[in-house]
Amino acid sequence: MQTVLAKIVADKAIWVEARKQQQPLASFQNEIQPSTRHFYDALQGARTAFILECKKASPSKGVIRDDFDPARIASIYKHYASAISVLTDEKYFQGSFDFLPVVSQSAPQPILCKDFIIDPYQIYLARYYQADACLLMLSVLDDEQYRQLSAVAHSLKMGVLTEVSNDEERERAIALGAKVVGINNRDLRDLSIDLNRTRQLAPKLGHGVTVISESGINTYGQVRELSHFANGFLIGSALMAHDDLNAAVRRVLLGENKVCGLTRAQDAKAACDAGAIYGGLIFVPSSPRAVSVEQAREVISGAPLQYVGVFKNADIADVCQKAAVLSLSAVQLHGSEDQAYVNALREALPRNVQIWKALSVSDALPARDYHHVDKYIFDNGQGGSGQRFDWSLLQGQPLDNVLLAGGLAADNCVQAAQVGCAGLDFNSGVESQPGIKDARLLASVFQTLRAY
Repeated sequence: MQTVLAKIVADKAIWVEARKQQQPLASFQNEIQPSTRHFYDALQGARTAFILECKKASPSKGVIRDDFDPARIASIYKHYASAISVLTDEKYFQGSFDFLPVVSQSAPQPILCKDFIIDPYQIYLARYYQADACLLMLSVLDDEQYRQLSAVAHSLKMGVLTEVSNDEERERAIALGAKVVGINNRDLRDLSIDLNRTRQLAPKLGHGVTVISESGINTYGQVRELSHFANGFLIGSALMAHDDLNAAVRRVLLGENKVCGLTRAQDAKAACDAGAIYGGLIFVPSSPRAVSVEQAREVISGAPLQYVGVFKNADIADVCQKAAVLSLSAVQLHGSEDQAYVNALREALPRNVQIWKALSVSDALPARDYHHVDKYIFDNGQGGSGQRFDWSLLQGQPLDNVLLAGGLAADNCVQAAQVGCAGLDFNSGVESQPGIKDARLLASVFQTLRAY
């Protein structure tokens, strides 16, 4: 144990002694009930598990979420999580044991107490405050301490997440009979991240162990790729840093996906319910999916998506007016708009409205060299035609600011997701007729994207 970790653990020992004085075990031990939420069971199943974390601050990042409201966070996480992790360390993570019952009352999942646990007292305290599982770190504990602490947890019907960060700890976890092993991709000595740690350690853990990859997971691409090695993921900082927490969870679990060509409020709701982040409103008069401002308002009333207005060689004043009255998140340019147009548009648009540019892909990738363009849409050139281009052109390219469009549906969305773009842009492949989305097709597409 060195540097950061050693300091945290030394301070934790002081904290434990002070808390024992303030709240002696004898004062609450008789009130402790065994857990009835089963952490081990919650992480089983064919689908990848997600332990989503409530974390206000960390030693590496400082304060991550200013408006930290555990009840509100849990009310969003409960729609996605297998279990919910709560940081209870006060000094380094601005956590609290008081957060545990708040989260437990706000969500039905098992609640994991995430702390530097070195004393049985902390486990009794965690269960008293409604935790259903606790973290035990082999970088902090010797084998005898681990056995004692895990026995206390199991006596209270609590689960244990056993954390390892190197080969030696991995071997100890196996010998100690750990059921759920978390591989920490962060080096607690210098706080650096290395996702290769999951790739290297997970295959050596054996079949009976549930493997959770922890730290540094922040994109859907990472989740899809590492799901071949791990049974689940613990994700905190990547979510906590975003104001729109719901969209942040979807971005990691499903990708940054858009349903374009919305013409009805019920379709916006179906897209949102399925898992989309963005809804596309087309303001190109020649499109069969074109909408007026009034129709767009009606669509927007259906669901709290982030709405993107689609324009083609439109008057800049018109683009800005629609962006303002509809509170658009982005405007997407589908014509021959050049850099001068983009510059003028950026000058005129509110700062919080992004500019996206659609680029037609035929036999070679176009350059992504516009200034002031936040995202690109790669399409075959005929938006809404249902045709796709040769995706092999994208191999080896950095695609974190690209949405892939063109002929996407349930039968090819997984292949499309594996290309590695930030997200997918669905339109005709989820329709019963132009402009009319099919709620069953939408649900099917997003269920397919989540089936890993």
